[in-house]
Amino acid sequence: MYKEKELVIRPIIEEDLYSLWELTFKEDSPEWKKWDAPYFEHKSLSYMEYVKKKNTMINQENYWAIEVDGKIIGTVSYYWEHKPSKWLEMGIGIYDPDYWSGGYGTRALKLWIDHLFNTLPLVRVGFTTWSGNHRMIKVGEKLGMQMEARLRKCRFYNNQYYDSIRMGLLREEWEDQLYK
Repeated sequence: MYKEKELVIRPIIEEDLYSLWELTFKEDSPEWKKWDAPYFEHKSLSYMEYVKKKNTMINQENYWAIEVDGKIIGTVSYYWEHKPSKWLEMGIGIYDPDYWSGGYGTRALKLWIDHLFNTLPLVRVGFTTWSGNHRMIKVGEKLGMQMEARLRKCRFYNNQYYDSIRMGLLREEWEDQLYK
């Protein structure tokens, strides 16, 4: 568990599942999906269908809850792009729109990056987003990440092409920021 004031990131417990389901899969078209890879299909699930996957969510090292004042608002996660070379990609979702543009994503991702660098033998962390998600790009910039790749016009959404954006941060860059 990592904490900064009222914000906590921590492993998911069974009691979190209903809240996470309501935020992520209760609706066919949740508001957050307009920003989080909207070019990929999203379908609602019944709670019973959702909890069938609970073993992939509860107490996992790569998928944690974000809470503010005890309320679940999102998740942080990671996956191995290529584990032998320690290439890890991370993600974040703030699903509750009441918590957008309030700095919660930046703070949660900062805690997550600390956790990843403190517990895994990583040289770099990164994430991929799309050029339509200006808030996510800003979060990366605030955290000292560099735009490492821009794949032009490869995401199609609402009859418009967008770029895929890859951002990354090296361990030494992160440590330099911490000790300034």
